[in-house]
Amino acid sequence: MAKRNLYLTNTPIEEAKQIYTEALADFLKTKQTEAIKVTDSLERISSSAVYAKYSSPLYNCAAMDGIMTESKYTKSASEEEPLVLIEGKFEQIDTGDPITDPFDCVIMAEDIIEKDGHLEITAPAHSWQHVRPIGEDIVATELIIPTNHEIRPMDIGVLLSAGITTIEVYKKLKVGIIPTGTEMIEPEDNPKLGDIIESNSRVFEAMVTQCGAIPLRIPPVKDDYDILKKEILTLTGKCDMVIINAGSSAGREDFTSAILRDIGEVFVHGVAIKPGKPAILGKVGKVPVIGIPGYPVSAYLVFEEFVTPLLKKMSHKESAKDEIIEAISTRRIVSSLKHQEYVRVKVGKVDGKFVATSLSRGAGAAMSLVRSDGFCIIPQNSEGVEANETVKVRLVREKSELEKTIVSIGSHDMILDIINDISAVGGYGFQLSSSHTGSLTGLMSLKKGECHLAPVHLLSSDGIYNIASIKKIIKEPSALIKGVIRIQGIMVPKGNPKNIKSIKDLTSCSFINRQRGSGTRVLLDYMLEKEGIEKDLIKGYEREATTHMAVAAAVKSGSCDCGLGVYSAASALDLDFIPVGEEEYDFAVMRKYLELDNVKQFITMLKSKAFKERLDELGGYKFKNTGEVVIID
Repeated sequence: MAKRNLYLTNTPIEEAKQIYTEALADFLKTKQTEAIKVTDSLERISSSAVYAKYSSPLYNCAAMDGIMTESKYTKSASEEEPLVLIEGKFEQIDTGDPITDPFDCVIMAEDIIEKDGHLEITAPAHSWQHVRPIGEDIVATELIIPTNHEIRPMDIGVLLSAGITTIEVYKKLKVGIIPTGTEMIEPEDNPKLGDIIESNSRVFEAMVTQCGAIPLRIPPVKDDYDILKKEILTLTGKCDMVIINAGSSAGREDFTSAILRDIGEVFVHGVAIKPGKPAILGKVGKVPVIGIPGYPVSAYLVFEEFVTPLLKKMSHKESAKDEIIEAISTRRIVSSLKHQEYVRVKVGKVDGKFVATSLSRGAGAAMSLVRSDGFCIIPQNSEGVEANETVKVRLVREKSELEKTIVSIGSHDMILDIINDISAVGGYGFQLSSSHTGSLTGLMSLKKGECHLAPVHLLSSDGIYNIASIKKIIKEPSALIKGVIRIQGIMVPKGNPKNIKSIKDLTSCSFINRQRGSGTRVLLDYMLEKEGIEKDLIKGYEREATTHMAVAAAVKSGSCDCGLGVYSAASALDLDFIPVGEEEYDFAVMRKYLELDNVKQFITMLKSKAFKERLDELGGYKFKNTGEVVIID
């Protein structure tokens, strides 16, 4: 029989963790994945980014019960002279039903008057009134969830809505649990003098399960060197980690350290914590093996300090907490007095305070659940909150995760999703929380301290992008992080059936615009003025979409003939594209934020080979001084 081990040290806990992490470095780099049904994916971790297969809604549909009709038919309606609806000029419709040609709007049932056997309305309807356009919630090819994302109930619903039925996730780790001690018996056994009911391993089972792994516990093993050695070899042969409880100290029958030195390696035996000093950190082959003291409090502390973080690191798992924090609302949120409203928000920490930006509030906007970091709860009988007002937010993510978030408010581009995914895969340590409000609103948010970055692409009258707008709006020490050159153009259906060749042709077709304040809208207005074209001549100029992908989805659906946007969005939905020019898509930043570690990592990532390769795959982007910082005086 081998001698018991006496090589107990007193290694400081942080040093012990560093030693063990370095010893397991190669093992921690490996990842095992599997494809499972989305319906079985709750609390699993995505091993790669997932993109939408279908748009949601799949077609233009009614947002209300009522009738669908042509907006131009209703122009004459007024309270003084109600419009009597003529059969054939409208159709009854329910929420979710498709909008069919030639109809382009919905009138709510509550706004229709039944009088003398006929229907009439007292106000005109505008184009796309009460219509949910195709892709309003999800656009085909859009990022649904990034790599290393823990699947939540709302994610499952969105994945299925986007046509995703299987998903690649990390395999669940198997953790072997070996309780030791000749005196140990199972709880159902009848104890006699000298027996101890073994319970620590059952606590470990539960803690392993909480970490998202699969516990494989065996019955208590006697204090016998050869028997214990055999069990350790068996479990390390089929598990990703093994925990040995008791036998880690320096007693006559404490064999764990000696066995591990015999069949593997011991990196630390003895940690400077009380209780819990006799912890053992070792491995057999590539498998981590941790010896945990037998006293319950010692066992719990050692598990929490060493096993839990290692399991979470190995399984890419971080749990969210239902925590309530105070945050500053970046926008005015109007609410009905009738209801208690739950407003989905993005949250980040800027200048030492949490800021919350509201997301889409429609009941059908399932992606807002996935994108949200929490809920701002507005009580019944409240008219809402004002911008810069302090609100309470119920978090659905870890607060510590939000504290490492870079808050981005401004112009939309598909590269923002790419940045988030590269950060998750490449270990850059930040996540990007993006709200798509347009370039001008983004700069105002940056000025008010509501974000760290404002993506912008604003063309000034001198033909130079971004710098003049930043000087005009910010008026404080600021800078520009150079992003990418992207191609703007007119997105049209495959084959270009309207034979659109330039901006001049927009007057002869139907159009979808970007929202006020967006750089794309500014660019359009600049080109219209240059060509001497009146906005009123463009059918659909007032119809707005908040992202390039939403514009592409509208064109793809046939609800309009064309829209202005970037090449990557057109390419994603297989549309034809008529280039109108290149523009500079950059990131405005307050100068003080350049010293933040997350922003430094963001700049490093922009310069990375991985970022360039991902954008080359999308197409429509060029790199010129990407990641360079321009100080604005």
